[in-house]
Formats: sequence, C-alpha cells, structure tokens
Amino acid sequence: MEIPSKYNPQSTESHWYDYWMKNGYFHSVPDDREPYSIVIPPPNVTGILHMGHMLNNTIQDVLIRRARLLGKNACWVPGTDHASIATEAKVVAKLKEQGINKNDLTRDEFLKHAWDWTNEYGGIILEQLKKLGCSCDWDRTAFTMDQERYDSVIKVFIDLYNKGLIYRGYRMVNWDPEAQTTLSDEEVIYEEKQGLLYYLSYAIEGSDEKVTIATTRPETILGDTAICINPNDERFTYLKGKKVIVPICNRVIPIIEDEYVDVEFGTGCLKVTPAHDINDKALGEKHHLETIDIFNDNATLNSFGLHYEGKDRFVVRKEISKELEDLGVLVKTETHINKVGTSERTKAVIEPKLSDQWFLKMEDLAKPALEAVMESGDVKLHPKKFENTYRHWMENVRDWNISRQLWWGQQIPAFYFGDGQEDFVVAASLEDALQLAKEKSGNAKLQESDLRQDADVLDTWFSSWLWPMSVFGGIMEPDNEEINYYYPTNDLVTGPDILFFWVARMIVAGYEFRGEKPFENVYFTGLVRDKQRRKMSKSLGNSPDALKLIEDYGADGVRVGLLLSSAAGNDLMFDEDLCQQGKNFANKIWNGFRLVQGWEIADIPQPEASKLGLEWYESKLNKTLLEIEDHFSKFRISDALMSIYKLVWDDYSSSLLEIIKPAYQQPIDRTTFDKVIQLFEQNLKLLHPFMPFLTEEVWQHIAKRDESEALVISKWPTVGKIDEELIAQFDFAAEVIAGVRTIRKNKNIPMKESLELSVLNSEKASNRWDVVISKLTNVSKISYLGEQLEGALTFRVKSNEYFVPMEGAIDVEAEIVKINEELKYTKGFLISVQKKLSNERFVNNAPEKVIAIERQKLADAEAKIETLEKSLASLG
Repeated sequence: MEIPSKYNPQSTESHWYDYWMKNGYFHSVPDDREPYSIVIPPPNVTGILHMGHMLNNTIQDVLIRRARLLGKNACWVPGTDHASIATEAKVVAKLKEQGINKNDLTRDEFLKHAWDWTNEYGGIILEQLKKLGCSCDWDRTAFTMDQERYDSVIKVFIDLYNKGLIYRGYRMVNWDPEAQTTLSDEEVIYEEKQGLLYYLSYAIEGSDEKVTIATTRPETILGDTAICINPNDERFTYLKGKKVIVPICNRVIPIIEDEYVDVEFGTGCLKVTPAHDINDKALGEKHHLETIDIFNDNATLNSFGLHYEGKDRFVVRKEISKELEDLGVLVKTETHINKVGTSERTKAVIEPKLSDQWFLKMEDLAKPALEAVMESGDVKLHPKKFENTYRHWMENVRDWNISRQLWWGQQIPAFYFGDGQEDFVVAASLEDALQLAKEKSGNAKLQESDLRQDADVLDTWFSSWLWPMSVFGGIMEPDNEEINYYYPTNDLVTGPDILFFWVARMIVAGYEFRGEKPFENVYFTGLVRDKQRRKMSKSLGNSPDALKLIEDYGADGVRVGLLLSSAAGNDLMFDEDLCQQGKNFANKIWNGFRLVQGWEIADIPQPEASKLGLEWYESKLNKTLLEIEDHFSKFRISDALMSIYKLVWDDYSSSLLEIIKPAYQQPIDRTTFDKVIQLFEQNLKLLHPFMPFLTEEVWQHIAKRDESEALVISKWPTVGKIDEELIAQFDFAAEVIAGVRTIRKNKNIPMKESLELSVLNSEKASNRWDVVISKLTNVSKISYLGEQLEGALTFRVKSNEYFVPMEGAIDVEAEIVKINEELKYTKGFLISVQKKLSNERFVNNAPEKVIAIERQKLADAEAKIETLEKSLASLG
C-alpha cells in the first residue's frame, strides 16, 4: 500500500471514524469480560463544543480507549442534559423573534416548540464530539428528558415523598427575576461589589424626634414592617415601645427589640423587611410582623410600590434616593462593600422571595455519601485536595429546593384537589392521583377534571443526579442485566465547579437507591484559561473555535496539545502553539514510519549496532510502560502522555532509527526490519488512546488487516524484561555521542570527515556501545588510553575523559587563540558570579530560586574552564 508523503488529518479522521462506527467497535453489551464503564457529564442540550468540553472528553476517551485495549468490555455512555433554565430561555427568545409571547401559549403548545428546538439543535454537540474522536457507545445516547429518564425522575420523586423526605413549604428562596424561577443555594454565586450605604431618618410617631437607620436597599423601605433595636443598646432605651412612620408610604410600624441586631453596624437601628431578607423573615416570624412583598416576579415593583409601580428595582433605587433626599430624609450615603448574590445561569442579581416550594431533606441522605469519600474511601477524588471542599459541602448541607417555575422539565407529580395546605396527592399519573385524592379527601365524587397538577418542574440536577443509574435503566428496573453489569461505573471525569451540584448528589443518589457508590474514581480537570490566566469566555473573545482548531491542527494534534499542558486538577493555560506541537508530533511519527517503510530489505547479517540498539529500545519501552501504568493509576494523564511522547520522539525517532538506519543506498537486514516494526506497533498501541486517528492510519498501512485486527481493538502491551544496566549504558553512550557532535559543530567539521576518539576510561564504561558511537559520530577508531592525549580537543562524561585528535582537522594555532579568548571571557564571567555570591546583602535578600540559579552559573563556568584548559593543554 502506497504511503502518502504527508499525513492528512481531515480525510484520515472521517474515514477511520466511519470505519469504527460501521464495525461497532464502540458498542458494548454485557458479557463475561470485566466491564469498564464511564458516563459522560451530559452537556447542556443548548451547548456547542468549547475548550472545556474538549479537555474533559479527550481525557474520557483516553481512559475508555485504553480500557478497550486492556481487553475490558468498555462502555462510554453519551448524552445531553435538558437544561431547564438555559433551554427555556433559548426557546422564549426564538419565539420572541417570531412575534410570539410565551404567556400567550398553553403549556402543551410551548412544550411542542421546546421539543422542536431540542430536536433541531440538541444533537449538535454530540456530533462535534465525534470529530474529536470520542469513542462513545452512540447506540446508548441518553437525554435527561427522554421517556426512560423522565419516568425515572418521577418515580424517585414519589419514592422520596413517600419516605417523608420531600416536603412542600413556604420558605424564603433565591429568586432569579430574569429566568423567573427559584434557584438552589448552590446555584447562587456571591461576589463582592461596591455600593452605597444609605442613612435614612424615620419620624417617631407623635414626636419631633427621628431615628436613623442604614440600608443598602432604600427601595425596600416600602416593605418595612418594623424597626429593630438591641435591648442591650443603651443609646436607644428611649425608643422602647414607640412607633415610627415609614417615609413616602407613611406606614406606622413598631419599634421592636432583639439581640440579633449588631450594634456596631450602621446606626445600630435595623429596618425589618420580612418579605425581602432571610434574616428579616426570621425576625418577622419571631415578632409576628406583617409581611409585605413589594416586587413582581420580574423584579419590578407591584402596587405596594405606589408611584414606582412597574419600574425596575434598580431604577427605583436611584429615583427613590432622590425623592428621599428631596424630603430631607436621606441623611448621608457612604461607599460600602457588599456581597451580592447572582444567578449562576443568567447572572441576574438574586432577589430573596417568599414562596411555596418543594424541598428535599438532605441531612440524613448526605451521611453515607460523606462516609464513602472521607472514611471508607469507596469513592476516591483525584486530586485529593478536593476532599476538603467535599467535606465542607456535605457537613453543611441544606435542604435542596427542587422546584423551578418553568415549563421545560419534569413536571412535579403533585395534584391538588382543594385549596387547603395539605389538599394534594403525589402520583405518577392523573388516574393514580384521582384514586389517592378520593381516599385522602373522603370525597368519592371527585373527577379528574377536579384535579390540577402542580405547574412547576423539577430542578435539572434532580434528573442528572440519577444519571449513572438511569442510563442503564436502573431506576425503573433495579435488577436488570445492564445495571447489574455496568454499575457502579469506574471513573467520572468532570470539573470541580460542579462538585456539589452533581458529583456529591450522584453519590447521595447511589447510596439511597442502590446502596452502593455510583463510581470508583472522580478525576477533576482544571479550567481552561488563556495565556494571561483569564477564564475563557465569549465576552473576552479569548475562547478559540474548537472545530477550527481541529480543522487547522487535526483532532490528534489538538488532543495532544491540550493534554500536554493539563496537570490533574490544575488550570490549563491554553496556548495554540501547543496544538502545533501536537501536530508536529503527528508528523514526526508519520515521517518516521515512511522512513522505515522506504528502506530496501535484504536477507543479510544483522549489524551489531542494530542488535544492541533494538535490545536497548525494547528495555526502554518496557520501563516506560511501567511509568505509564503508574501515571494512569494516579490519574496523571498528562504525565502518561509525556512519557510516551519522550519515548517516541527521543528514544525511537531520534535514537533507535539513527542506530539501525542503513548506509546510503544500502538495504536493511530483515531481522532488524521485522523487529523495529514490531516495536513500532507497540508504540502505536501506547499512543492510540491519545492519538486514535493517526495511529489507526499507520497501523493499517503496516500490513493488510481485517476488521478483527483493527488497532482500536488490539491488545495493550504487557511489560517485558527490563535491563537497567543496558539502559544506563545507552545513556552514557548518548552523552559521548553528544560530546563528539558538539566538537564537530563548534569546529565546523563535516560529518563526512571521519574522526578518531581516545578514552581515559576511569568509569570502566562498557565498550559494547563503541559500534553505536562510531556509527552515529563517524568515528573510525576508538582507542583506550592510560594517559592524556596531546594535540586533541577534550570533553568529559562523568569521570571519563574523551580526546578527539585535531591534527589535520583544524588550524591548531587558530584554535589555541580561539580557546584562549573563550577562556578569558569565561574566567571574567566566573569572577562576576563569585562577587555576586560573596555579597552578603544579595545572599540574604534574594529569593532562594535566584541564588540557586547563580550557584548553577558558578558550577557551569568552573566546569567549562576545566574543559577549556584541558583542551588547551592537549593542543599545546
């Protein structure tokens, strides 16, 4: 088969991916092999491939391809998340473009639009993952809103409700006024922002006196129902039992006492607005205060806002502060740093809001999950540093607000049959609900039309926390063959930003519904940042087009570039040059293969240099394989790749091929050729998880192979004999080769001119490698001496001294002048370094790293002077 002169990723990648798919290499069914399973962190159905996806899914593909080569029954389940908030926003925006308002549609009409949008756009990211080379079992593609997953979520809700773990309560929740839904505490991001602290005076009823309070939110005074003082604050003893008048709305409210008030904050007097602050709500309940909600769901003011009705809260803040100033009520303002909660999804500022919501009790559910990570070690986090974050979350877990005021999602299976607080039942269907409602109400005449289902949907995470079980049908059929075979899964690869949102909750669900862990290992990737350490984002314009990178550098090039810079758990500083490095590596492998395949083969004796080189490389490969296995066991994926990279680039391409390369227009012996191809195939197997397309292409060029012999399903190499002495001998010989080549380079001696080499062998180095040294340096003779050689240039390897006679090769007198000049310069440099290191002020104040660099300069200069002086002596 003719080998193209250049590797073409575009045509190669599409060809081999189609070939793999056609032959079903990625599909898995239970059998008698050891299973290895991974579930993809389902990307949002709204998403397109970005750098974070590229890194995360490349790592998963490396793990699944390696497992396949290890002979395991590898199963990687792909899928997408229905992403309630994000998807509903996309659909609403699209409808708006068509002149359609969501509120003018029925729920069913809106859901039809949502499904149409999902069916049109929802599979884009999965198709893009194929271009990256992801070897998912696409026959198993799941969606958190498909029927299996939908039914699983409803069943779990009912089960938890019947256990008394889900309840409906009137609570203060986090309200996202842009998405117009509640959020869990974990979906709120708190950021420090500079604002103003407004000092306002309230008139005391029946008196000319006033009391001053401080607030960051003057617009909420319209919802004030009390002023609170600390009973131990002697400054305000005179206020006890009095009332004040709220500015603008002129509402008369009481002054109450509570030790909750911080006497050091503001003026020591606190305005109480129970509808719009979690702490004020607690005070309101304790002191039986009226609750006045002044906001609409979109954060505009309602009728309690008086003449500000219909205006946005932030507009009102500016306008009301001006009105308060005009009324003489605004005493002063001060700059103030405040922690402001924003929606993780929409970035809108969160509004505390009292609302009837559904909650899941988490305290008892969290205990087995906490123990699994922190005590038994059944679930291991990599890197371990994330265990502290996990512990903090799980030891301080709060009840989970699981209801969302949206239409896209699993509708809560609660059905109301009356207006009472408990006039509802929970059931999987309207028919079941009617029967339960009749029993609960005692009203046998109830009809289906008398029931109304709760309008809210469940939090998206309430479906994805079941993902490792639901993708194998383990919720609806807890004892089916697939869940028993593939669960628990082996590894999970994800980002630390969803450690609690998803990872912790999956562990909770695993122990609650199956009594065991959902996975053995969690590998946390870092964030992909730009070279300036900024998080990649559309707004900054620093996030490259992932598909354009694949087009420019090939999927393998991008995969290598990402992984080489990605240490476990640490952020990745992405540089496009890394992709170029990956592409260069692919070309190096391709060109090395073309070189070998271009040699003529003959049945001739094997040269000793080739025999020795092959023995060394086989030992080196086996030693590297041990390193690789160790790296994989510790989830050091980047280190594993680097070990293979060095093996293939340095040891195979730059060393072994040079050792065995036949002389110009001469054939290679068949024994050497067959062995180097065998070793090269081992290289390809090690490389395949990282560079699947290139390696399959080369593999198929080596020999004609049928479908059962594809690289994707071949066998991972096993560790063979490692000759440490042979490896050490090569390393020593490599330094000798480098020494001779340096002399050639420095003295402009062409490779075609042979040299001689003499050795003072203090190290008692083996002469086995002389044939290799001679071949790679064009040294015609290597002799072993008992004393130094005159008239030669010299270099040292450990305690061995090497001499290259220069008679006839160079102008000796000119060389002596040149060495003297270099010696003079180096001695001057040495003196300057010595002065710096003898300066106590420098040594005492400079960073240790800087001092270490200077000391290394000193050692290097001293060694260079010694070598130059010996060369000078030998030439003199």
